[in-house]
Amino acid sequence: MQTFSSIYSDFLPLVLLSLIIGCSSRPLYRLPSGAPDGTKQPLQTSRPFNVAHRGSNGEFPEETAPSYMRAIEEGADFIEADILSSKDGVLVCNHDLTLDETSDVAEHKEFADRKRTYQVAGTNLTGFFIVDFTLQELKTLRVKQRYPFRDQQYNGKFQIITFEEYISIAMDAPRVVGIYPEIKNPVFINQHVQWADGKKFEDKIAETLKKYGYEGSYMSEEWLKQPIFIQSFAPTSLVSISNLTDSPKVFLIDDVTVLTEDTSQTYEEITSDAYLDYIKQYVIGIGPWKDTIVPVNSNHLVTPTDLIARAHARNLQVHPYTYRNENQFLHLEFYEDPYAEYEYWIDKIGVDGLFTDFTGSLHRFQEWTSPLAGRK
Repeated sequence: MQTFSSIYSDFLPLVLLSLIIGCSSRPLYRLPSGAPDGTKQPLQTSRPFNVAHRGSNGEFPEETAPSYMRAIEEGADFIEADILSSKDGVLVCNHDLTLDETSDVAEHKEFADRKRTYQVAGTNLTGFFIVDFTLQELKTLRVKQRYPFRDQQYNGKFQIITFEEYISIAMDAPRVVGIYPEIKNPVFINQHVQWADGKKFEDKIAETLKKYGYEGSYMSEEWLKQPIFIQSFAPTSLVSISNLTDSPKVFLIDDVTVLTEDTSQTYEEITSDAYLDYIKQYVIGIGPWKDTIVPVNSNHLVTPTDLIARAHARNLQVHPYTYRNENQFLHLEFYEDPYAEYEYWIDKIGVDGLFTDFTGSLHRFQEWTSPLAGRK
């Protein structure tokens, strides 16, 4: 099994120099492999899960080693990643099918002829697609912050990482930290990447998880040692991987205007009672976009739907996405206060987990509002 040390032997000097020395106000340290006696603090299960959305990407470029390390340092219960594949079939962490928005690919003249137009979920998309690059080529790129209003000082310093490197970061944390990989765009990946012996994207993900010991149903002894949720917007992928692993799955739900990428079902169809009754055979929860749970009109919240109540009635967890601290993402009822948003969703709406770009903020809120806060 790969260790953190072997993966990041060439990466750590850069981290130490650029982050610890140059940014003393935001230090980032190498994560030790457990406590001195070989034990690890267990995963907390008494309050909603703090899911680091693409790592702590409010501070560092998304889906990078520093982003995940920072999220662990700040108290994440799970680190989340979007899994895609390189041209040569290596699973990598990247949200977009294209590299344009979050890497310096456009600055690499040697790749100028790689721009393509492909049909993705019925729409033509043009860019530098990750499936047209080998892992070796991807490793020559450097990533950048997606949003211009976030910290840009780390642009060009970090690589795209593999699924296995991401797993190793979680496993080398000083306490039990779960992983939350997404089977990203499986229809497109299975069309454009070929593996030996007729294997598919879902097979490769399941094989990798098995290699690193991820197994067991939700809250089982095995699961508590190495917690995991497998997520996807594609219900057929969740059904497929259910035949390969008993690890818990979460069905992601997009905006009300977006059809499922594999079955072309509407939001109304996939949130109906009949469909929830069907999908609960394969998943332990749903992950809806938060504005579908509590709709918004002119940036004001309106009456919440009954989606959470209907999910909970079927013993399904609800892990909405995405919570962000910046004012442009906060609805007017929260008065530019992300803690007010967390209070609303946890205490009033009753969610079971939250995908956040700012792991530290959610962790602080939960610590401050814990019944044990202030006790010695």
